[in-house]
Amino acid sequence: MKKNFEHKISRVLPESIAEELEIEPGDVLLAVNDQPIEDVFDYHYYTNEEYLTVLIRKPDGEEWELEIEKEFEEDLGIEFESSLMDEYRSCRNKCIFCFIDQMPPGMRKTLYFKDDDSRLSFLQGNYVTLTNMSDHDIDRIIRYHLGPINISFQTTNPKLRCKMLNNRFAGDVFPKIRRLADAGIEMNGQIVLCRGVNDKEELERSIRDMATYLPSLRSVSVVPVGLSKYRDGLYPLEPFDAASAAEVIDTIEAWQKKIYPVHGVHFIHASDEWYLLANRPLPEEERYDGYLQLENGVGMLRLLYEEVKAEVETMEMDASRHRVLSLATGRLAAPYMEKLGAMIREKLPNLTLQVYEIRNDFFGERITVSGLITARDLIAQLKGQELGEELLLPCNMLRSGEDVFLDDLTVADVEKALQTKLRIVESDGCDFVRAVSGR
Repeated sequence: MKKNFEHKISRVLPESIAEELEIEPGDVLLAVNDQPIEDVFDYHYYTNEEYLTVLIRKPDGEEWELEIEKEFEEDLGIEFESSLMDEYRSCRNKCIFCFIDQMPPGMRKTLYFKDDDSRLSFLQGNYVTLTNMSDHDIDRIIRYHLGPINISFQTTNPKLRCKMLNNRFAGDVFPKIRRLADAGIEMNGQIVLCRGVNDKEELERSIRDMATYLPSLRSVSVVPVGLSKYRDGLYPLEPFDAASAAEVIDTIEAWQKKIYPVHGVHFIHASDEWYLLANRPLPEEERYDGYLQLENGVGMLRLLYEEVKAEVETMEMDASRHRVLSLATGRLAAPYMEKLGAMIREKLPNLTLQVYEIRNDFFGERITVSGLITARDLIAQLKGQELGEELLLPCNMLRSGEDVFLDDLTVADVEKALQTKLRIVESDGCDFVRAVSGR
């Protein structure tokens, strides 16, 4: 058996099937149902069954063949050294818009790793270019009927895609996408829009071409390119302004009006940044088709507004509650957060919420989203300010599941520097209202 088809177990969950069968950390998984396990795709497919056999090798070399009867899709309770059960596939492209190439030196190594692994698309929702995917990978996705897979299109013009990704094979992926669509594999798409490169007529072409993959391709988001101040020697790109953002919105909304009567979905969506940049009202909730692209910032503010509104409607007027607190966010969202604070103040008239718009000195003023604000910028711009009882921060400023900011400072570091208690607010409106109201 090939060495890379042997997977060392790092953890066995308590009270799991694996623990009951005396599987232990350090054991090696060799096969499931007599099939070698290439990676996480194979593992989940074969272990979903109600009846299976698992071949384990113990540290002393003894092999155990275990027969298991369980509920369909019940997990065995095994974790491996790598969540993919394989090496991560790094990106082979050199995209003209890549944000990792715009990072300053001296940050933690993991921030410079460019992943382009289709398996992370299923496990974590990452967007992939498909340039790393072989026909064998496509075959397995279709065989196991995995989905959704999230695809970074950028453009459907093969020559332009090769240019944007700096990969002469980047234009060869469309037959693979057609195979996935014809097999009914659910997909979501993304376009990182670069001014003067893949906008205007090229955007029209891309939307028209991608609509042919409906209904398998469920949604496509259009997001503006992020431009940091660290672009020396990189492809010259210009930021979008209010007028060009409005033009993008007009194109997208015109296509929504064409697509919706035919397919019953709006399909192509502009991220919230476009509406804030153009100073236009956000679309109505029903135009987001169930918020399929929240992670791309599509509808995040609309959903937050609807959730805050619903939560505020359940509150009683309370003039006795006095609250003085502050909130820090990125430049684009700051005016919107002030409106949400005013909505809560209708029920809590003695609420004082100071919203601080944080300028991104670390990456440059063109970066206006809260998720790329560092602890150092927070400290530099908020030190000495009136912050009240608590300083509220959105959870996307922190590394997922941890209390660490992008520049490796912690929540405790910021609290110490500002001499203020921090409260990390989850992305849902209910948590925001509770944080502001102190409930």
